[in-house]
Amino acid sequence: MESKFTSVVDPYYAKCHTDVMCGRFALTATPEELLELFGLLEAEGFPARFNIAPTQPIIVVVASERAEPGSNLPERKALLVRWGFTPGWVKDPRKFPLLINARAETAIEKAAFRAAMRHRRVLVPASGFYEWQRPAKGSRDAAQAFWVRPRKGGIVALAGLMETWSSAEGSEVDTAAILTTGANRAVSHIHDRMPVVIQPEDFSSWLDCKSQEPRDVADLMVPAAEDYFEAIPISEKVNKVTNTGPDLQDEVTPAAPIPKKRRADDRDDGGQMSLF
Repeated sequence: MESKFTSVVDPYYAKCHTDVMCGRFALTATPEELLELFGLLEAEGFPARFNIAPTQPIIVVVASERAEPGSNLPERKALLVRWGFTPGWVKDPRKFPLLINARAETAIEKAAFRAAMRHRRVLVPASGFYEWQRPAKGSRDAAQAFWVRPRKGGIVALAGLMETWSSAEGSEVDTAAILTTGANRAVSHIHDRMPVVIQPEDFSSWLDCKSQEPRDVADLMVPAAEDYFEAIPISEKVNKVTNTGPDLQDEVTPAAPIPKKRRADDRDDGGQMSLF
């Protein structure tokens, strides 16, 4: 499986979005840890990845096909998909926005995500994510990067949506987006959005697209508990996708004081090209 994980970002993405802070996250867990948390049948070996970027392959967890009565096979399996959601009705993905996020508040009704919310909900394993605190408009200060991780460590399961896009020639690409919601207190001073986190006791409900309709899982798409995450200021190394070492997560002293609250009207990215 290692050869499938590449640090090279799709040229189209790189060409169009080099001046925009893009979303990044990390997954450094072992296959054994994934097996234990998600109850998978198997998880092939894969390298620790400290700087996962849009258009790269990511691991998602999906519900397995219903097993025969009395079977003890796991109810879930892991797949590799492209991070960057493409609805099935899109004719030319190169002319369609790169959807790395889906807003939880509107995904049920949005044409791009409506079918996936009903039929293809997934979990995205992560060790944490990166976010950038942007300076006020007009300021020449650089954005401050943060490594946001579960305070108690371990793997976090982000809520995601999956779609398989088929070309006119018949080739298929599995794609995914991460659902976001309003930020809690631990993250709001950096950004006004954060990922939707699904707790282990809710995995089955979230992944059950046969009997659990979107309205049945709406109460799961809320901010994580206030003490769930901690935000660590880090260097600008994470800005470059070619930097992939564990030193990306080393704590640094911010160049400027960190404001207590980030204003929602400071955003200028439309919510897509920042991870959350």
